[in-house]
Amino acid sequence: MSESVYRKKVETLRSSEIIIRAVVSEKAIDLIRRGNKLTLIVDRRANKSMIKRAVEEAFDVRVEKVWTAITPQGEKKAIVKLKPEYSAIDIASSLGII
Repeated sequence: MSESVYRKKVETLRSSEIIIRAVVSEKAIDLIRRGNKLTLIVDRRANKSMIKRAVEEAFDVRVEKVWTAITPQGEKKAIVKLKPEYSAIDIASSLGII
């Protein structure tokens, strides 16, 4: 019997393909103001490290932590907490959210 070697297919997504849009809701704005967090809809194939890299490159910030969830609509939502020296309010205002 020969052993099959399984290789995990690593998908590579460009940073510009990962972030789809920002979420604009009361909860998202509250997270921006109180928690220094951005809420984004991202590509479903992206993992947390890809999302972190994409946000750092797109907005020129440092990311502390990333949480992800799949919405009932089938979209992947990422909540990204920025390091304390960066402001989510500044990014949100440049995106036109606030």
